[in-house]
Amino acid sequence: MSRQQILDAIKKNKPALVAAPASFQYLPSGEERLPHFVASLERVGGLVVELKDRKEIAATVQEHFPQLHRIADFVNHPRNSNQALLHDMANIDVTVLEGRLGVAENGAIWLQESDCISRALPFITQHLVLVLEKSRLVDSMHAAYAAIDTTQEGFGVFIAGPSKTADIEQSLVIGAHGAKSLLVILVDQQA
Repeated sequence: MSRQQILDAIKKNKPALVAAPASFQYLPSGEERLPHFVASLERVGGLVVELKDRKEIAATVQEHFPQLHRIADFVNHPRNSNQALLHDMANIDVTVLEGRLGVAENGAIWLQESDCISRALPFITQHLVLVLEKSRLVDSMHAAYAAIDTTQEGFGVFIAGPSKTADIEQSLVIGAHGAKSLLVILVDQQA
């Protein structure tokens, strides 16, 4: 069979075009968005804490990781105060970063390069803490991609739960390729 015959056969057997489906509205919205986000994140191994006041973030991190002392907190402290830790990123116990956007559908949180401080930091830290304003939750990945500008910076990532794999003997391993835990601190809108 010649190349042209193959192409003609493909054209002849091509299915008819159909319109794209309308936006899916199967996810909760409004008041149901927050509990759905929390449930989604916990289902993938994350932990969620809600706070009224941003001033409680440092104490909450200390409460969850009392035995760990190498904490790179980029939410409460400027980058300069964490500079020594950044030179030895592989030994950072806990990293605290600000998330841009949360997705109720799957518990994912969007971080851009400037949020990550270094592209490797959210993945090389032992434990990751992401702070997210409750007002920055959206229903679905469709809504998330509509809300973010992927051309604004050179790197961006959705993070949902701690690192995990089940490749080896079909056993789930948490913290295999990145952070061993993910704590998400949800806060009311910044004053």
